[in-house]
Amino acid sequence: MANQDQAKPEQTDSERRDEYESTPITRAEYISAIVHLYRGELSRANSWRIRLDNTTNWAVLTSAGLLSFAFGQIDHSHWILLVGLALITILMAFEARRYRFWHVWRSRVRMIEENFYGPILRRNPKSPEEDWGTLVADDLFHPSFKISRMEALRARLLKNYWAIIIVLITAWIVKVSVHPTPAGDFSAFKENLEVGLVPWWGAIAYVATFLVAMLTIALIRPKLPHSESDYWDSNGNSDHEVTRESLEL
Repeated sequence: MANQDQAKPEQTDSERRDEYESTPITRAEYISAIVHLYRGELSRANSWRIRLDNTTNWAVLTSAGLLSFAFGQIDHSHWILLVGLALITILMAFEARRYRFWHVWRSRVRMIEENFYGPILRRNPKSPEEDWGTLVADDLFHPSFKISRMEALRARLLKNYWAIIIVLITAWIVKVSVHPTPAGDFSAFKENLEVGLVPWWGAIAYVATFLVAMLTIALIRPKLPHSESDYWDSNGNSDHEVTRESLEL
């Protein structure tokens, strides 16, 4: 017997790996794996949700600082507030990008909730989406955005940034109405608008262009998914690819 044991060849790494892959997992192991996957994806979704809130906080603090500076001295230019609109737009675009990444994790969380936890709670083993496991697995190998850039921009504009923009534009109107001198008529208003070599109509054209752009984003409604499962139809679209490096930003 001892000689037979000694004669038994050792398994190579490849053989051990093949044996491991071919061994079926038990139901308990499957449930444990799904639970840990859900907790991990939920943690990622929460982390990106916090990043969204941080960006909004930056926009609010930036606006508050610009308002304080613009109205701190009479001779401070009203263009400070217009520059603020550009900064807020940059932050909104930054937040929209984070919003798209948040949807990557959120879509996985919702897929697991609807097709794993939902049937368990209803005592019904049938999942609404039959191939949900395959969809999640494919998305783990090839992550993809679930919403477009325009959808994300529109969502953040209508959620938070419209109020910030209205405050800045209202403050700009008040600023040019009272500084450097109270504008009793349109001529005085135009004088307050002129700054250096910039004509009075330059600021109005800037604000009008900005408002047209924001209204375009708000009014043009992209085609939105009808359900959570529809988010997964975007797989394979080159515009929706997610790189490993970008997921770490």
